[in-house]
Amino acid sequence: MGRDLFDVSGRIALVTGASSGLGDNFARLLASRGATIVAAARRTDRLAVLVADIAKAGGKAHAVALDVADPLSVTTALADIVKNVGAPDIVVNNAGIGEVGPSIDLTEEDWRRTMGTNLDGAWRVAQGSARAMLAAGKGGAIVNIASVLGLRVAPQMLAYATAKAALIQLTEVLAIEWARYNIRVNAIAPGYIQTEINAGLFETERGKALIKRVPQQRIGAPSDLDGALLLLASDAGSFMTGSTVVVDGGHVVNSL
Repeated sequence: MGRDLFDVSGRIALVTGASSGLGDNFARLLASRGATIVAAARRTDRLAVLVADIAKAGGKAHAVALDVADPLSVTTALADIVKNVGAPDIVVNNAGIGEVGPSIDLTEEDWRRTMGTNLDGAWRVAQGSARAMLAAGKGGAIVNIASVLGLRVAPQMLAYATAKAALIQLTEVLAIEWARYNIRVNAIAPGYIQTEINAGLFETERGKALIKRVPQQRIGAPSDLDGALLLLASDAGSFMTGSTVVVDGGHVVNSL
């Protein structure tokens, strides 16, 4: 049989925002495919459970405290990762927050908090990781977790949608610049994905109305992103850089 293009055995995968939701799922997925996981987040108590579960399943994982909105935290965490685990081969820039409310009431603090995590934080981790890859004499794959709201808009999510649109642009610029270093930079734009944070939303009238706009007439599960992540993180996507893979049940292309 031919080799498994989606295999990531022996590679070091840094996943930010790994303490819950999509990040937790991404870490478990890559571990199941043979990667050594560096699970990074602010909530280290949640990371301890994740690392223990991966070890119990026969995988390898390490927990690192990381606040992507804090430049010093990013620098310190990456230095710790390189020293104790090695320079990452795969980076999943997943850490993010969402602010919902009328744009007329959006405060400077709300705007900066969202940008500081969703855009600035992704840039910091990408740049720091790329520098570590270069110092180690290897390339790698960076996967930024964007959103369909970076491609279309929704009311009352101004800062979030703006940050995710900028993240897609950031992905494309870095892809052009870093191709010469054999560092691929791509993005995934998820649609509505059910996690513990938004679980109650889709039971409300507003949530049900959102589902009706999705051609597949359902919201996604975190596992619906598995294929896209493995494609972009593994050799299966070796000729892909600067791409944004939309995983949304047809939401973006639906003009109704």
